[in-house]
Amino acid sequence: MDVGEGDPIVFLHGNPTPSYLWRNIIPYLLPYGRCLAPDYVGMGNSGHAPDGNYRFVDHRRYLDAWFEALGLTSNVILVVHDWGSALGFDWARRNPERVKAVAYMEGIVRPFRSWDEWPESTRAFFQGQRSERGEDLILRQNLFIEYLLPLRHIAEEAIEVYRRHYRNPGSARMPMLAWTRDLPIAGEPADVVAIVEDYAQWLSTSTIPKLFIDADPAGFLIGAQREFCRAWPNQETVMVKGAHFLQEDAPFPPNLRFPAIRYARPDRTKSVVVEETVSDGVRRSYQHGAPAAKARR
Repeated sequence: MDVGEGDPIVFLHGNPTPSYLWRNIIPYLLPYGRCLAPDYVGMGNSGHAPDGNYRFVDHRRYLDAWFEALGLTSNVILVVHDWGSALGFDWARRNPERVKAVAYMEGIVRPFRSWDEWPESTRAFFQGQRSERGEDLILRQNLFIEYLLPLRHIAEEAIEVYRRHYRNPGSARMPMLAWTRDLPIAGEPADVVAIVEDYAQWLSTSTIPKLFIDADPAGFLIGAQREFCRAWPNQETVMVKGAHFLQEDAPFPPNLRFPAIRYARPDRTKSVVVEETVSDGVRRSYQHGAPAAKARR
């Protein structure tokens, strides 16, 4: 998705949700900048990886190319969630001169020192994916979609959209499994742990403006993880009610507009009509503002 004009506001999703996750947030930010929300390779409306590899370092490479192809070289506002936070934080660390501000929610703020830091309610589910049972749980049973999303009380309409990307068993579901196996927990996998440690240390000292959208009761950004990121400098914190998928639980709080309202100037003469495919053969659209402007897809 690529709509609006002005400074780029980049929305980075996580696992297993594609950019559709941001559908209720983007309309409120259209007057403040150019809103962009990519689908990662193998997810959403993007094609599958030619080599079948979906590790963090692969997504990192694709996302770097995406930023370059779109010429996003300055004043980038990042709005990130879940694995999108790891990708966004890492990109910001390597390109600080391009970043205007960062807003994050339910993010990977540092490596998990042990499984004890992971929420007990879903610990066995994620541990299972990192075992020899992972292929059965995800590639065959599709439990990320059929178990985890309903557990989060997401509306059935939204779950059906998320489900359509992984309808067929097998390799099409590999991105979901690869993400879980790359979670930086208890020192593994070492390459991802090193990347996350690097950006965690950088964020602990960087004066880039930050917004922490803190969730109550939250999903996995709790305990020691939460206390770690709450100490980051030049940061404001807002609390919203919700679990892991805040975009589904609490999509409209005004504070979510902070990154754009504070760091971008609205143009209320602009309007954008966004149209996107949300399920097989079905499209939806929404409009924000005055007479319609051109939308890119």
